[in-house]
Amino acid sequence: MSAKRAAIGLPAPARVPHQRDGGFARALLDGMRSKPKHVPCKYLYDATGSALFDRICELPEYYPTRTELALLRRHAGEIADILGEGVELIEFGAGALTKIRVLLEALKSPSAYVPVDISGEYLSGVCSVLDAEYPGLSLHPVVADFTRPFALPAKLFTSTRRAGFFPGSTIGNFAPEEAMSFLKTVTGLLRGGGLLIGVDLVKDPAILHAAYNDAQGVTAQFNRNLLARANRELDADFDPDAFAHYAPYNPGEQRIEMYLVSRERQSVRVADEKIEFAEGEPIHTENSHKYTVESFGELASAAGLIPKRVWVDDARLFSIYWLESD
Repeated sequence: MSAKRAAIGLPAPARVPHQRDGGFARALLDGMRSKPKHVPCKYLYDATGSALFDRICELPEYYPTRTELALLRRHAGEIADILGEGVELIEFGAGALTKIRVLLEALKSPSAYVPVDISGEYLSGVCSVLDAEYPGLSLHPVVADFTRPFALPAKLFTSTRRAGFFPGSTIGNFAPEEAMSFLKTVTGLLRGGGLLIGVDLVKDPAILHAAYNDAQGVTAQFNRNLLARANRELDADFDPDAFAHYAPYNPGEQRIEMYLVSRERQSVRVADEKIEFAEGEPIHTENSHKYTVESFGELASAAGLIPKRVWVDDARLFSIYWLESD
């Protein structure tokens, strides 16, 4: 069961044998034809991948989830005062309900909650749970890919204050130019409001290495599941064990880079196409950019958002920013 579905008590979906996802097939083939080979990181998160990521979030080495949640709990009252009474809260990439519950409990009479996610089924489950827990809260789910332009419901109370919520340092999966574009899009949607965003920080490379190369090997399973997904959904014939998980920290680019590295020279069939791998050839599966407090503030400012507050844990592992429109 995916982390999202488990978090709201939804049953795991039945899998259709050899079900083809046209977007995944195109992205995988395009990436395999490229030099270097690559696959967009969003395809790591099928049901199995999401369940593995849920396990990653509970690992002792993986600090981001628990650190961000602790910051939200510690500063919930202050955040609620900043967001103000009657706020419309828009969550980009609605995730598990733990973090949004912290905000909803602290906010003063929020006028609406707008979860945005690509999965309509998941959003329906989220809204069913929250409707029971917060019967006075107006819920407006939006089925959309938040990395692309989309419209908010016209029936929102547009005269009230709007705030975006983007936790989990998902912004780190964007290249800097993509992050800039996303922040500019958000600025338009918030109509003069602000954005509460979680941002992972630059730190000791040993801490970063451990977080993405855990002792139990769960992150390696998560990475290799991309190949198993291709086998399940696209009739590919990858041998996941023939690829090594490799996730180094690149200090020059200040990012974790995640790869699957071919252990040997091999041929793989993907959607009736033969793909050749040299020994040691990588597939680039994810970047996770890290920022300093200053560098993310500069990025936000360049996108037209003013960093008004930033909360950082005592170990300076993670940060939460409150950004307002310029």
